[in-house]
Amino acid sequence: MPVPHGMSARASRHIQPPIHPPKVESFDLEAMTNTDPKGIVRAVREYRIEPFGLYIAREVVNHPTIRALESWLLPELGLRITDWFYPPGHPWHDQLYIDVVRIEVDARCWRTEDHYLDLVVCSGRSVEVLDTDELLQAVLAGLLDAPVAQAALATTYRTLDGLARHGYRVDRWLETLGASPTWTRH
Repeated sequence: MPVPHGMSARASRHIQPPIHPPKVESFDLEAMTNTDPKGIVRAVREYRIEPFGLYIAREVVNHPTIRALESWLLPELGLRITDWFYPPGHPWHDQLYIDVVRIEVDARCWRTEDHYLDLVVCSGRSVEVLDTDELLQAVLAGLLDAPVAQAALATTYRTLDGLARHGYRVDRWLETLGASPTWTRH
């Protein structure tokens, strides 16, 4: 990559690529589809509505390692929790991925707006927060306003605290909040 005029090669390594707008996804319960942030419509194998959220199960087509996914959209918590189905031996094989999101609930179609922050949970061991840099870039670029970013951070801190208090076990923490998600593998 060429270095901009007047900038050292070292300084150019710290230039961030342009940040993307918040990713929006829709879940059409009647059509049994999931439209991803790029507008690609994918067939959903199962939707299930529970008092605490929406369950989604679908195959992942044309991906080199991911075969399927199960997600729970939890509107009251502002979270999407996903179990990705990787082949055995994949480094993330036994982890849950949590997106911090805003969820719009409608009888026919649910929608999420991703607020950049993600948490990767190794059940019983640890949690890692990802993409704080993207959240800050989005605020600086005017793609996310400060109150929404502050709410995303509060959701992340609340989630970290809950997970730590319950031994980094997502289901144990959620049960204390009245949510009892079920998973195929867990």
